[in-house]
Amino acid sequence: MASSRTGSIRSHMLLITAILFLENFVRGGVLVSFLPIYGEKTLGLSLDIIGVAITAHYLTDTALKIAIGYLLDRLSVRLVVQAGLLISFAGLFALQFATVPWLFITASAVYGIGISPIWIVCLTSVSDQSSRGGQMGYWYSIWLVGLGAGPVICNVLLDYSSSFTYSLLIALYLLSWMLSLFLKNRQAPAIRRIPFRKQLLVLQNRLRKMKLLLPGMVLQTMGASMLVPVLPKFAETQLGFTGLQYSVLLTLGGICAVAGLVPMGKLSDKHGRKKIFLLLGFSFLALCLVLLAIRPPIWYCFIIAMALGIAYSAVLPAWNALLGTYVPPKQEGMGWGILSTVEGIGVMVGPVVGGLIGSSSGTPAVVWASAALFALIALYYLPQKLK
Repeated sequence: MASSRTGSIRSHMLLITAILFLENFVRGGVLVSFLPIYGEKTLGLSLDIIGVAITAHYLTDTALKIAIGYLLDRLSVRLVVQAGLLISFAGLFALQFATVPWLFITASAVYGIGISPIWIVCLTSVSDQSSRGGQMGYWYSIWLVGLGAGPVICNVLLDYSSSFTYSLLIALYLLSWMLSLFLKNRQAPAIRRIPFRKQLLVLQNRLRKMKLLLPGMVLQTMGASMLVPVLPKFAETQLGFTGLQYSVLLTLGGICAVAGLVPMGKLSDKHGRKKIFLLLGFSFLALCLVLLAIRPPIWYCFIIAMALGIAYSAVLPAWNALLGTYVPPKQEGMGWGILSTVEGIGVMVGPVVGGLIGSSSGTPAVVWASAALFALIALYYLPQKLK
């Protein structure tokens, strides 16, 4: 009986893993490769319009996180995930008809509506305090593999056919929705049905206690997302990369990040001093971006990309394990929804800022600005006491 239940839980986790991977594979391919390249080269849109479209995607994603978390605490996981994926699929499908800027931006915004549910489901499954960093490392590994593999594959395919690349993204996203049909129709238990007003009071108290973390939550996501609309052009015009070389660069960075996530998460669990991992990670992220901004030789860029991946793997598990200590019991869905919303503010603003800086001052200026933000975070937390 116990082995049967264990097998059922394992198969359910594998299903969630597959959906998370496919969703982020498509998302990475669309936001990092397809939208910037299709928008600029096919539609002739400027970098600031592309930045607005990416921000519109993150805006709808961020704005609905609290509502989605609230629904996940009360409704069937399968229902919420299915509905979200279907709505997002409509936005992705509409991109092929986006021949004018406003439609391009609208389709991107609709695509962002249903992105969050499966990720919040993953976060709410992390419960064991003693191994929280390792569990976070696992989910971030799947997230990052998908998010990194999407642009790598799409960059290669876009050199040959944009229509085939788009069709592949559509098919894979449809597959993720089909897999969601097999999720357990789990209903949130009655104990979780705390009155909404009481939930807000508890969450408000938790947010007040974690005000020290709020600047980092916004600035780190802003620093990373600023690069999204300009990175392909920076790699091509400033570093001299071909599409294939750029894909190799992303692959190397992604492999190092994925390889480091679980070990770094376990190390932070073991030693308990997450501040060290955060300071070193943010500092190395800033340093690596500075080295890229001075336009080194191509072979050196590959080494920098690997260092970026390792630095990223030091930050993510420790940071999110730290955030997890502020999520109230029995309110995991809404708690993570609010935390993700706060982080989403940076994701929302970043592409617009990056696009505007890139259009006015050039793509290297965006890389410098991103490096400055990560350095600022490290300096801010240096004298602070963190859990």
